[in-house]
Amino acid sequence: MNMIVVGVNHKTAPVEIREQMTFPESEWDEAVKALRNQKSIFEAVIVSTCNRTELYVASDQIHTGRYYTKAFLANYFNKKMEDIQPYIFVKENEEAVRHLFHVACGLDSLVLGETQILGQVRDAFLKAQALGVTGTFFNELFKEALNVAKRAHSETMINDNAVSVSYAAVELAEKIFGRLDDQRILVLGAGKMGELTATHLKSRGIDHITVMNRTYEKAVELAERYNGVAKDIRALENALAETDILISSTGAKDFVITASTVQRAVKKRKGKPLFIVDIAVPRDVDPSIQELEGVFLYDIDDLEGIVQTNLEERKEAAARISEMIEEQVGRFFEWVGTLGVVPIIAGLRQKALQIQRETMKSLERKLPDLTERERKIISKHTKSIVNQMLREPIQKAKEFAVDPDAKQLLNTFIDIFGLDLELSEDMPYDEQRGYGKRPVLNEARPRS
Repeated sequence: MNMIVVGVNHKTAPVEIREQMTFPESEWDEAVKALRNQKSIFEAVIVSTCNRTELYVASDQIHTGRYYTKAFLANYFNKKMEDIQPYIFVKENEEAVRHLFHVACGLDSLVLGETQILGQVRDAFLKAQALGVTGTFFNELFKEALNVAKRAHSETMINDNAVSVSYAAVELAEKIFGRLDDQRILVLGAGKMGELTATHLKSRGIDHITVMNRTYEKAVELAERYNGVAKDIRALENALAETDILISSTGAKDFVITASTVQRAVKKRKGKPLFIVDIAVPRDVDPSIQELEGVFLYDIDDLEGIVQTNLEERKEAAARISEMIEEQVGRFFEWVGTLGVVPIIAGLRQKALQIQRETMKSLERKLPDLTERERKIISKHTKSIVNQMLREPIQKAKEFAVDPDAKQLLNTFIDIFGLDLELSEDMPYDEQRGYGKRPVLNEARPRS
C-alpha cells in the first residue's frame, strides 16, 4: 500500500487560487466518499482549511493512485489539469507521511506552530473514519500524526502565546494603530476564526467589539461571550461607516463586502480611514475596494510579514519537533513493515493453541476424574506456557519483517515452525511499488 498526498497550500498557490479549490463543509462527506471510490484508492482523507486543500489517499499502485487523485482534484473544481499543475504539489510514501506529521504539528502552517490545524486534521480524520473511507493503514497513520502533534505542543514552547491567522490579523491591526482599546472593531463571522479573533482581541484588553454574522443568533452568542454587541448583517453598510477596523472571516462562497457597499460607507466616514483585514478563504471582501480612497485592505497573504516576526522564537522548538517527527516516521514504518508478518504470527499462534487443545483432550481422556476447576487450572497454565514460548519467536518475526532479507528470513521461519503458509512472490521492495528503501511485505497466504 502506498500513501499519496496531492494538494494546494499557502506555499504553492496564492489566495485567489486556493479560494477556488476549497471543499465546503456541506460537500465534504460526499467529496471524500467520491475520492475513495476512485480507481486504485483504498482509503482517503481530505484536509481543507483556509490555507490548504490536501487529499490524502492510500493506493495499491503509486502511478495510478497519483493520477486519479490529481484528476479528482481538477475535475471536482471544474479545472483543466494544465491550469492547476503549477500550483499543486504531490508527495508520496515516506515524504507524504512526513508531510502529514509536519502539518499536524503546525510546522507547515502560515504561522509556525499554530494549534488550530491539529484540530482540523483530527476532525477530518474522524469524519472520514466515521464514513468508513479509512482502514487499518490510515487509522494507524493519523493516530500517529495526532500523537506526535500533541507531544510536540506539550513538550516544547512552540505554542506559547499561541498564534494563528486570526492572531496575526489582530497583531497587524495593533501594529497599524499602536493600541486598539480606543478603536471601534467589527468582527464579521461568528465561526471558529471569528471566535479566535475575538479571543485574541480580548487578550489585548479589547472588550467593546461588534459582531456580525449571516445567522444573527450566532452573532449574539459570540458577542455575549466577549462582552460585545451583535448587529444584524443587513446593517453592514452603517456598521462600516462607524468602524475603524474590520476583521472578516465568514465561510461564504462569494464576496460578503462589495465595492459598492464600502463606497457608500466611505462617503459617510468624512475622510476617516477604514482598515479591513480579510482572513477568509474564499475571500469575503472584493479586492477592488483597495482602490477606494481612505480604505486599506489586507488579505491572508499580507499576513506573511507579521508571521515572520514570530519565527525566530519558534525555530528552536520547531527543530526539536522535527526530531520527534523523524522518530515517529521511523516507528510508523516499523509498524508498516510488520503488517505482512501478521498472518505468520496468527498462523504460529493458531498452531500452538491447536497443540494445547489436543493436549488438553488427551489429559481429559487419561484423567477422567478431573474436576471442572482442575481442568480450568491446567488449561490456563498450559496456555501460559504456550504464550511464554511464543513471545521470543513472535518478536523475532517482527524484526525479520523489517530486515532487508525479510523474505528469506520469514520463509525460513515458516519452514522451521512448519506453518502452512507462503509469502507472495511479488513482494514490493522497489521504490516504485513500495516505501522507498523500506521493504513492505505482502500478506502471507495459505499454501495451495
